[in-house]
Amino acid sequence: MLLSIAPALLAGASLPASAFSGACASDGQPPPRVLVERFLSADCERCWGEAPAASPGGSALALDWIVPGRLGDDAPLSAAATRDGLERLETLRRGPPATTDTAVTDVLPADRAGRNAGRLRVGMGPPLNDYVGATMAFIPPRANNAPRTARPGTPLSFTLVLIETVPAGAEGNAAERHIVRNALQGTWTADAGARRAGWSELRPMRVPDGARVERLGVVGWVQDAGGNVVAAARAQCVAEGAIPGK
Repeated sequence: MLLSIAPALLAGASLPASAFSGACASDGQPPPRVLVERFLSADCERCWGEAPAASPGGSALALDWIVPGRLGDDAPLSAAATRDGLERLETLRRGPPATTDTAVTDVLPADRAGRNAGRLRVGMGPPLNDYVGATMAFIPPRANNAPRTARPGTPLSFTLVLIETVPAGAEGNAAERHIVRNALQGTWTADAGARRAGWSELRPMRVPDGARVERLGVVGWVQDAGGNVVAAARAQCVAEGAIPGK
């Protein structure tokens, strides 16, 4: 039984770029309707081995943030802890958990006419020198169909995260985990010209030491000025020859 996530994650060897057949993206995947963020304190060793209190459904986008604790580098889960988790908790107006905490956010649903709040695409290229190129592109609805939460002149914020999916039981975890390994945030100014064409980002994201590259993927979402998640997407990338979930 795994007593600490740190040795297991540090033992994972990164794959060379040649192990990937090319870029992967969220194309063809149904858009998530719920964002489920599970926060684990790096101090809480047992939290990693326990199944989450609530299991997200098929339409949910689940993330696991490991948050630095009071023990610092001596914490059992410190190898996978990231200060991005603390920043995300601050955005959600929640404090760092002593053990675990879960935030559930609905993605803005389509209206009765079937129009949604916009279309989001995320993707990731092959690894190169400990970095991957991560992309996201958001196409808003036509101006005459735009919901009140995305009207012209309203800035939109975006979040793009690099995740490592750990199958249930692979590292002593009772349930599948989608560990946030890196994250970036930004803001798009919603002027009329940009709204017609949409917005896009292409950013290099560092792969942390110990992350298993064949398990990596990217997740992104867009929020309006009121904090509503108007679109979300996920791209799970699989190395060439690898078996998903292994």
